[in-house]
Amino acid sequence: MIKQQDLEGIVLKKSDSFYDIGKRSYNWLKVINYQYEDVYITGIRKDEFGVLLSFLDGKPAGLMEFIPPNDRKKLNSMYKVHSENDKFLFIEPIKCRVKYRNLTKQGKLRIPSIVEWL
Repeated sequence: MIKQQDLEGIVLKKSDSFYDIGKRSYNWLKVINYQYEDVYITGIRKDEFGVLLSFLDGKPAGLMEFIPPNDRKKLNSMYKVHSENDKFLFIEPIKCRVKYRNLTKQGKLRIPSIVEWL
């Protein structure tokens, strides 16, 4: 039902538990209904790690700020820079699949993370 209605997710809770404001608890667990998208990595941020993402139609898809160390090594061995500015190295597009929570109001991916290289 969560996937069919395209809901963000559900919260699982112990029936006898209370909600603690401002605290995380194993009595209340959030289960995210992740979405998946094929995208291009088109740039690498210079100052702190992050990669620019674009949808397959070329529209900006946002910024992915975490890639596991093994995938980061693979990215570093794959990319070819074609231009740069003061903030980004722009690279030849590299296709990958990411998972994300939902789209922002601006149509960008919320909290994307890499699933696989394509």
